[in-house]
Amino acid sequence: MSSIYLFLGYLFNVLFFVVLGRALVSWFPMRPDNPIVVFLVGATEPLLYPLRRILPRFAMFDLSPMVAMIILQVMASLSKSLA
Repeated sequence: MSSIYLFLGYLFNVLFFVVLGRALVSWFPMRPDNPIVVFLVGATEPLLYPLRRILPRFAMFDLSPMVAMIILQVMASLSKSLA
């Protein structure tokens, strides 16, 4: 049972870095059909879209990646403490 929690902790950490990568890529002008952009958007949109619907827009900033990274770090810490 502890190996499942450990695996989930690693999975949450990987998702954290994928969301971070998407946030960093959004600062640079890249074509939307770039394979890196397609992967990052496809991997993070199911996580970020519900947060965007809940969170209000703060001027021109999208805070959903930051909130998602905080949630993922909490989930990773929780799952590793259960392992």
